[in-house]
Amino acid sequence: MNISNNIMCEGKLTADFQFYLFPITYVLVMVFGLLGNLGALYIFIFKTEQRSPSSVYILSLAMADTCFLCVLPFRIHYHLNDNHWIFGAVTCRLTGTLFFCNVYISIAFMSCICVDRYVAIIHPHTYLRLRNTRYALAVSACVWVVGGTVILTFMFTSPDMHDIEEKTSCFENFSESEWKTNLAPYSAFSLVFGALLPTIIILVLYPVVARRITRIKTKTARNALRIIYTILAITVFCFLPYHLVYLLHLLWRTQVIHNCSLADGIYKARRVTMALVSMNSLLDPVLYYFATSHCKLTCKWKPLKPKNKRGVYVISESLQAQ
Repeated sequence: MNISNNIMCEGKLTADFQFYLFPITYVLVMVFGLLGNLGALYIFIFKTEQRSPSSVYILSLAMADTCFLCVLPFRIHYHLNDNHWIFGAVTCRLTGTLFFCNVYISIAFMSCICVDRYVAIIHPHTYLRLRNTRYALAVSACVWVVGGTVILTFMFTSPDMHDIEEKTSCFENFSESEWKTNLAPYSAFSLVFGALLPTIIILVLYPVVARRITRIKTKTARNALRIIYTILAITVFCFLPYHLVYLLHLLWRTQVIHNCSLADGIYKARRVTMALVSMNSLLDPVLYYFATSHCKLTCKWKPLKPKNKRGVYVISESLQAQ
């Protein structure tokens, strides 16, 4: 009875606005996101002499965003073609997997930056002892290995394409059996470990850091405060709505929610939040590079080549530049 309920609901789910929303959003994200992320990659790889833990995380974040942005043309064509996929199963799996990979890898590295800033502000003496890029490289490697293993497992075991009414859908319209055997366990795991824990870290630690920084009446502190507020805004605007709606989507697909009107609302909201979460690739370079004074700091101090600047100066620099 529950299964037939979901099948009956599926025929009533509509969101025609998605055929305009996704192409417009993805084009904007792809064009401006590629410019920002490629620019950030160039700066941090070729122009930055002194590595810091945050710069390592930013580099990884920009790499994840760039991989996602490079496959967006396929998704744009898919939605412009009335959600009909013509590029084959391999490309479908690759583009669909990279979408979810970008979401969870991005929020993971944002959490790493959050913890790094928390230690720098709340425990500055400990931070000075641990301020070594080797730790950041090890953490980044762990994120890539763990995240990559989960994503690759999902990529090779999950369903991909379905033929519905002379159209081939890609990474959507999965059957009840596919949700029970593959998608529900992956979704629950991703929501808990890939979304809930990193979001708690960001939403709990960053306000603590912001409260401490408000006591410091300097330009550097004001810049750091703006960066923190931007990170919180990106989490609330891009990631939180997506995961909340995805939880409701999972509850409907696993037959916890049966009401068709509610299911239709969830279906529409999911389209909107999928467009919103893709915008993190557009906002990341603004947040981690252009919205900071990193370029200004490098250009200003590089010709002077300051030496023996340690202690409080290092903490202040890290707040301003990262």
